[in-house]
Amino acid sequence: MVEPGPAPSVDPSGKPAVERTFELWLFRSRWLMAPFYAILVAALGGLLYIFAAEAWHELSHLNTMSPERAILMVLSLIDLSLAGNLLVLVIFSGYENFVAKIEPLNSKDRPKWMGSVDFSGMKMKLAGSIVAISAIALLRTFMRLAEGETFSEHTLRWLIYLHLTFVISGVLLAVMAWIAMRTKD
Repeated sequence: MVEPGPAPSVDPSGKPAVERTFELWLFRSRWLMAPFYAILVAALGGLLYIFAAEAWHELSHLNTMSPERAILMVLSLIDLSLAGNLLVLVIFSGYENFVAKIEPLNSKDRPKWMGSVDFSGMKMKLAGSIVAISAIALLRTFMRLAEGETFSEHTLRWLIYLHLTFVISGVLLAVMAWIAMRTKD
């Protein structure tokens, strides 16, 4: 006859110690995402550098700039700022959704959307930003065509197909989010 060993240690919820320990380490592993967000902050700094260099370069030619060239400059700067907004959105909402809540010292300065953008909302905002960036790139290409630059028909076709793909993907994401919201009720 085999003597039973000591009973495994169990917490008040009835889980064995091994399971509790595994779940604790699994929960703590979310901090492995923190370096991703730190590197995205560095990428935001790099984007700021490129934005400043582009603005400096373009603004230094402001007195000789045609209206069309001025519009292209503005579109380029808007494009870069949208990419920056996209990075900030991913950094903040990703960190808050997957790592920990951000609690700034001055809560008056906290943007209203922080803490309220869930993963589905983040996907929608990302899709919207990508569609806007794609639209600006397409508009910039057509503006350059109007200035006399040439592009192959193949290149133009692919730019349009890519933009339409982003638009359709965004619409499908919105429909899926709408269906998911309606099925929760």
